[in-house]
Amino acid sequence: MTGSLVIAGLGPGAEAMVTPEVALALDRASDVIGYIPYVSRVPPREGLRLHPSDNRVELDRAVHALELAASGRRVVVVSSGDPGVFAMASAVFEAVEQGPSHWRDLDIRVLPGITAMLAAAAAAGAPLGHDFCAINLSDNLKPFDLVLKRVRLALEADFAMAFYNPRSQSRPHQFASVLDLLQAHAGPERLVIFARAVSTPDQDIRVVRLREALPEMADMRTLVIVGSSATRQVGRFVYTPRRA
Repeated sequence: MTGSLVIAGLGPGAEAMVTPEVALALDRASDVIGYIPYVSRVPPREGLRLHPSDNRVELDRAVHALELAASGRRVVVVSSGDPGVFAMASAVFEAVEQGPSHWRDLDIRVLPGITAMLAAAAAAGAPLGHDFCAINLSDNLKPFDLVLKRVRLALEADFAMAFYNPRSQSRPHQFASVLDLLQAHAGPERLVIFARAVSTPDQDIRVVRLREALPEMADMRTLVIVGSSATRQVGRFVYTPRRA
C-alpha cells in the first residue's frame, strides 16, 4: 500500500501552537478529514481535498480516512489539542480493529499536539504541578452517572482535575451537578480556573473559589481546572506544589 494516514493534533487554537511536525504533514497531505471547525483551520490549496463532517460521526470519519489511505491517498485526520486526548486517534484504531485486516498494515502515525488542558494550565501558572486527572464531562459516549462516579473518586484521591466539555446548550444542567458534588466534598475555598478559548484572541482566564463558581461560567469552549487541596494562589498565578 502506498497511502498513509496521519492523525494530528492542531493544538488549542493559536497557529503558533501547531507543531512543525504537524504542519509538515498538512503540507504533504492529499486529504484532510475532521470535524467542521477543525478542518476550517487548514488553508485550502491546489491538490488538497478537505472533508469536513459533523462532530458525532467519529467512526464514520475514521472509516472514510482509512478507505482513502488504503486507496493510496496521503490522509491527515485532524483534531484540536492532542488527537489522543478525547479525540480522533481512539476512533481510528477502533475502526482498524473492526475493519478489514489489510488496514492493520497501513502506514499510520499519531502526531501529538498541545492540549487545551496544558495550554490552560500554562496560562494560569502550574495548577497541574502534581498528580492530576482529566475527565470529559460529556455524556455523549458514556452515562452521566459514570461521570459523577469518576469525579467522586478523583476527589477522594485529592487529584487536581481538568474538565473537558463542561457545559453545552443540550446539557446545561449537568455541570451544575458536578459543581454541587465538588462543593459538597471539596469545600468552598477550593480554587477553580475557568479557561475559555485558550491561546486565541478571545482567551479569558478566570480564577475563583469554589463557592463563587457558577455553571454559567463555562461553555464548550471552556476548560475547567479544579485544584487539589494543596493548590494555592500567588498573585495572579495558581500552582500545585510538587510536594503535595
